[in-house]
Amino acid sequence: MPGFIEIQDLSFGYPVPGREQITAIKNISLSVSEGEFIAVIGQNGSGKSTLGKLLNALLIPDEGNVFISGMNTRERTNHPKIRTKVGMVFQRPQDQIVATTVGEDVAFGPGNLGLPPREIRVRVEEALSSVGLASFMHRASYLLSAGETQRLALAGVLAMQPKCVIFDETTAMLDPLGREMVMRQARELHQSGMTILFITHLMEEAAQAERIMVLHNGKLVLDGIPEKVFSNRKFLIEIGLDLPPLAVLGNALRKYFPGISINCLSESHLLKSIPAYTGKPTNRLPLKKKIDDSAQVIFVENLGHVYLQDTPLAHPSLKKANLKVKTGNVHGLIGPTGSGKSTLLQHLNGLIYPQSGKVSVLGRDLSDKELEMIALRKTIGLAFQQPEDQVFEQYVGDEVAFAPRNFRIPGKISEIVRAAMQAVGLEFETYKDRFISTLSGGERRKVALASVLAGQPEILLLDEPFAGLDPQSRRELSNHLLDLKKQGITMLISTHQFEGVVEMMDQLSILAVGRDILHGVPGAVFIKSETLDKIGIKPPLTIRIAEKLREKGWPIPQGVFSPEAINQSLAEISGEAVK
Repeated sequence: MPGFIEIQDLSFGYPVPGREQITAIKNISLSVSEGEFIAVIGQNGSGKSTLGKLLNALLIPDEGNVFISGMNTRERTNHPKIRTKVGMVFQRPQDQIVATTVGEDVAFGPGNLGLPPREIRVRVEEALSSVGLASFMHRASYLLSAGETQRLALAGVLAMQPKCVIFDETTAMLDPLGREMVMRQARELHQSGMTILFITHLMEEAAQAERIMVLHNGKLVLDGIPEKVFSNRKFLIEIGLDLPPLAVLGNALRKYFPGISINCLSESHLLKSIPAYTGKPTNRLPLKKKIDDSAQVIFVENLGHVYLQDTPLAHPSLKKANLKVKTGNVHGLIGPTGSGKSTLLQHLNGLIYPQSGKVSVLGRDLSDKELEMIALRKTIGLAFQQPEDQVFEQYVGDEVAFAPRNFRIPGKISEIVRAAMQAVGLEFETYKDRFISTLSGGERRKVALASVLAGQPEILLLDEPFAGLDPQSRRELSNHLLDLKKQGITMLISTHQFEGVVEMMDQLSILAVGRDILHGVPGAVFIKSETLDKIGIKPPLTIRIAEKLREKGWPIPQGVFSPEAINQSLAEISGEAVK
């Protein structure tokens, strides 16, 4: 019996004027049954988004066929029916927002189906409620944060009540609570009988699916249940992926706690497998606080900002926010979606002038209308949350070379560009002459980051730098940021994906509803569980596991952020407590 989705010898490539086309999908054949929950993973540029667009006839195969409920996507007369059956939340959600208000946008699809107004209202209310935007009905769609825009795009798809939903990096810009909500929504849709294809770079999300398909260079290289796929760690690392962080940590802890299963995918199982500490009582090591008397290079006091101020659409983004960043520090900025992080960052290099409060960077008052902004921006690099907002050249090499050419950075331009591209995982010879229009979303993010790094600024402002990057690219970028830290570069990193990078942060600030509510070293901030729970922030996995170890009596010091640090702590006491 044929599946709900049938793919036969599928190939597709993007045409490039005057050059060979770039092949994105190569001879893929597979079948998807109705009601399956499938995760699609692969490194940046592996063909994941292209596959999704082929499934709802946004793209037509060069070779082979795609059938949806028996309908061939090559037949244009089938397209309207196919798109009512297969909905897709794009990697860049702004591309599917069509109306000026949230409610009108969600109503657009059902309205085009010719449904009665009452049914449309019901669908809109249910869809917005399911994605946590019930109170946003009359909010202007263009004033939403990136994460809120992703939720709106999902609501628009859900209001169509399709048989299948393709989530293309839908959680990339969401805070941990938002990611959990989308995953919960996906599971509930799956339980109701809907087919789910979840494209993601987060291995912990892929582990929640029933089946995982792995793409590499446009080919399907692995296909099976999570346990089977994640049993191939060596191969996954070779193609730019890895195990979920929980499995990596669990495998490291098995040396001390053999009851933990190999490639453990359940946090509750891991915790149950850890016995109570039975060794001699040991004084827990105090939290180490970094002593830093260096000067502040960023000073924000009582900063307020209202979008569309003095209009009926006025929307406050910042409310007396405060921030202090010291020279050479890596300062983390964390908060729920829509908390004002991006707005705060854009004040720091003069893209937004302060409406109220004070902003000082490198001793310069950014309220001064006569301040020379070009000189300021040479020293302060900002990588936007949405890379498309700052990428404008035709070729990758020219884009990355723009800052060093115009800022007259000392050295050979080609070598500066090469170093910046390699720092973010873009192979110089492969990508320097690529059309930016042919890149995947993750690859464009790398280009945007490389273009900022090539300017060699004194201060780096990074807005969600890890969103949309595959595991290998995240590792490479993290390692490069560590190198920059050693060189004394000051960095302010706003991120929802702080697993694996929080250990490099000297200080951390938490924002919520436009206000700063917590400051301090990460270990001191992340133990404020009651405050964090209220705003939907979950501490990193390693900090959660370390806290559970302490609850069971293990003398693990505060401020442990990495699997290596937990392993080292256990090694120091293993001779006494673990036989």
